Amino acid sequence: MPGTTHIGKEVNVQTQAKRPRDPRLDFFRGLGMFIIYVAHLPWNWGALWIPGRFGFSDATEIFVFCSGMASAIAFGRIFDVHGWAMGTARILQRMWQVYWAHIGQFFFIAAGIMLLMNSGFLTDCCNLTENYITTLNLAHLFDNAEVALPGIMTLTWVPNYFDILPMYVVILALVPVIMLASRVSVAAAFALSIGLWLAAQFGLLDLMAEPWENDQGVHRKWFFNPFAWQLLFFTGFAFMRGWIPAPPVSRTLIVLCIAVLLLTFPFAYYRFSAENHWNVVWVREMREAIRPLWIKTEFGLFRYIHFLALAYLSWVAAGEHGRRLVGHGALWGRFVSVVQKVGQQSLAVFMASLVIAQAAGLMRDMVWGRGELIPQLLSNIFGFAALIAVAYIVGWYKKEPWRKPPATASGGSHSGPRSTSPSEPQPGPGVSDARPKERELT
Repeated sequence: MPGTTHIGKEVNVQTQAKRPRDPRLDFFRGLGMFIIYVAHLPWNWGALWIPGRFGFSDATEIFVFCSGMASAIAFGRIFDVHGWAMGTARILQRMWQVYWAHIGQFFFIAAGIMLLMNSGFLTDCCNLTENYITTLNLAHLFDNAEVALPGIMTLTWVPNYFDILPMYVVILALVPVIMLASRVSVAAAFALSIGLWLAAQFGLLDLMAEPWENDQGVHRKWFFNPFAWQLLFFTGFAFMRGWIPAPPVSRTLIVLCIAVLLLTFPFAYYRFSAENHWNVVWVREMREAIRPLWIKTEFGLFRYIHFLALAYLSWVAAGEHGRRLVGHGALWGRFVSVVQKVGQQSLAVFMASLVIAQAAGLMRDMVWGRGELIPQLLSNIFGFAALIAVAYIVGWYKKEPWRKPPATASGGSHSGPRSTSPSEPQPGPGVSDARPKERELT
């Protein structure tokens, strides 16, 4: 930590190593995963009722903020214990993993949709004629492959459905930069993050999302500008590093945050400004006038304020160390446990959610159920169940049960020594195996 003595750093490292995992982090990250699925399911009625319809911030903010908190837990200790160079190496490894996760996800969905469309099955069985390739803006992959393939590999072509992981890769690249600035002072780290956000507001750090020009003769830019969204990521990061103290539980703050949510509601809820609904003209005009303050691409200031207000109220509602998340009966406890499991495996769940959303949408369309209640409900329920299954399966694999000694016939286990590979170092005498369980966007 900047500004502390060598002894202070050692104490900080020991404290971080022993700090128990905060149950609130996994719970809210899990809720975010379910909301993201609802938002990505095509033609989903449920998308009209997610938090983003009633305020400027939405599940993307939950995703980014919690990822910053989790990254501070997983990567911050490496920077503290092993130094900046080793921490940077770990970040580069994680960027490599997330990059290939993005590439794999993209080609899996693109190949699956192309296979299904070319088979003629949707037309033969269900008389569906919609072109799902163009719906996802993937036609360039097949019509302009010589430009699209290098574009997808270099992240200069980022279709909107696949834009969150590229943003995360770039934000991860900024972690070593922020950690280096924090060695000067925490204020320097904040100044750098705020400076990048301000530059993004004026279009100075736009990234190209399509290597071809649109009808206006310009290149479309990334829908999520990572140099803007990093502000929220490093806000969560700073809370977990202790750079920002936890706010007090104050009635004044609670009232202020509720007021923020209520004041933004008319300008976020579509029925107020839509001409085919309530058509409140002054609300629509005001909403357009303040667009730069709530725009999603550059993470407008009002989105930041709205999310912080919502996060504070959620933090207060959960109670100290999440004590209000427990103690409300077995059914509620099971619900919290399941949501936390989803939050713990958020990278795998997020990747699966985009595939599952397309599959669920296709199955609903096959019965012509876009306008029917039961298919709408089933497509959401099926998706939730699939996300939960993914979380538990991935969690099981991460436990590496094959490393445990096999059970005996009597139900016990063999008591032989645990075998280790030559490449697996063992802790010395009196030293515990303190390798962290990394769950940042995992």
